[in-house]
Amino acid sequence: MQEKRPNTIVVIALLILTAVTAFAAGFEASILAQGRRRAAYAPLPPLPSPTPATPVPLPSIPPTPTRPEEETFQIFWEAWGIIQENYYGDLPDMRTVTYGAIRGMLATLGDEYTSFIEPDIAAILNEDASGTFQGIGAFVRMRGDGKLEIVGVFEGSPAEAAGLQEGDLVIAVNGESIVGYSLYEAITLIRGPAGTEVTLTIERPKQGETFDVTVTRARLEIPMVQSEMLDGGIGYIRLHEFGATATEQLEETLRRVLAEQPRGLILDLRDDPGGWLSQAVQVADLFLGDGIILIQRSYEGEEVFRSYDGDLAEDIPLVVLVNGGTASASEIVAGAIQARGRGILIGERTLGKGSVQRPYRLSDGSELRVTIARWYTPNDVAIHGQGLIPDIEVPMPEEGESGGEDPQLERAIEYLLTGE
Repeated sequence: MQEKRPNTIVVIALLILTAVTAFAAGFEASILAQGRRRAAYAPLPPLPSPTPATPVPLPSIPPTPTRPEEETFQIFWEAWGIIQENYYGDLPDMRTVTYGAIRGMLATLGDEYTSFIEPDIAAILNEDASGTFQGIGAFVRMRGDGKLEIVGVFEGSPAEAAGLQEGDLVIAVNGESIVGYSLYEAITLIRGPAGTEVTLTIERPKQGETFDVTVTRARLEIPMVQSEMLDGGIGYIRLHEFGATATEQLEETLRRVLAEQPRGLILDLRDDPGGWLSQAVQVADLFLGDGIILIQRSYEGEEVFRSYDGDLAEDIPLVVLVNGGTASASEIVAGAIQARGRGILIGERTLGKGSVQRPYRLSDGSELRVTIARWYTPNDVAIHGQGLIPDIEVPMPEEGESGGEDPQLERAIEYLLTGE
C-alpha cells in the first residue's frame, strides 16, 4: 500500500486479529472476504408453467447517454432489467449487485492486486495499518476446516490474561458459531470497543476439551517486532509487518539487541505481507549505507528512493530469512540488502509482489486499492511475478512434519558463525 503523500500495502498489512498468511499483501493479495458456500442441489424435473408473477418494476432509466462509454454501460441496466423481470428466485439487493459489478470490472484488468474492499473489512485493515486496534490481542488464521486458530497472543494482552493459548480454536463468539465464516467475518465479531466483553467458545485439541472464556477488550498496540539472543551470540529479530510504527519499534529493538554485542544478526521477514512503502524505505535505511533502496516507475515517471550513512545496523554481519510469504514491502527490504551485497538471503523464493497500491475511500466506506506503480531493486531487476531467489535455498518441511525444528533459522546461524 502506498502511503498517501503529495504519495504498502495490507497494506498491510499482519491483520491483528490478523491472518498469518502471505498478503500479498499484502496487505496485499486479493483481500476480499469469501462468502460461505451455497449448498449444491440436484436438478428437479420440469414443473407445470407457474402462474405469471406480478412483474417487478424496472429500475429507473438513466439519462440518455452522451458519451460512447455511457452508451455501452446501458447494456448493464438492460441485462439487469431482464433479470429483475424474469428471474425465478430470490434477487440480491442492489448493494450486492453493485459490489459484484465492481469486482467484475476489476477482473478485466488482469491485476489481482487492484481490488475492491467492502466497508467492514476496509475498517479492519485501516485500523491495523495505524499500529493500534481495540480487541483481545491475538494473532489468528483461518484453517482449511473453517475453524479460527490462535497462533499467538500478545504479551500482556487480555487474551493472555484470559489464559488463551497458541493452538486454541475459536469456534463461537457470544454463542454464535463462526465455523465456516471468513477470516474477516470472524475478526469483526471478536473485535469491539475497549472495556467491553466478548465470550469465546474455545476448543483446545491438546486437552480434548471445549469451554467458554470471557475476555475484556482493550486498546492495544500491534507488536510488529520480536527479538531474542540465540546460542553463539547471534541476535534474532522478526518483523511481522510494515505498519505505521514498524520503523520505530524495529529501531528500539535494534538498540537493545546491539547493546549485547552480537556476532551477527538475523532479520526474519518470513510471512511478512508488507505494508507501507515509507516504512519499507526507513527500515532498509537502518541496515544500508548511502545508495539506492528501490526504483519506482509509474505513469508519472520514475522515482528513486535512497538510504544514507549513519544508521544503527550498517556494519553487523546480516542474514535475512525469506519464504513464499515474504511480500511487497518486505521484498523491498530483502531485495535492497541482497542487491547491495549488504547481507544474504536464506530460505525460499519470495512471493513476487512488486507493485504499489494506492487506497481510494469510496462514499460508503468501502475502498478501491489501485495499482499505480511497479518497483525494482537497486540493480534495476523487476520482482513482480518473479520474486527474490535466496542466496542459500533451504526448504521448510511440510506443516506437522518439522518436529518443531526450523532448518532455515539453523542454516542462518551456521552461516553467521562459519561464514559459509
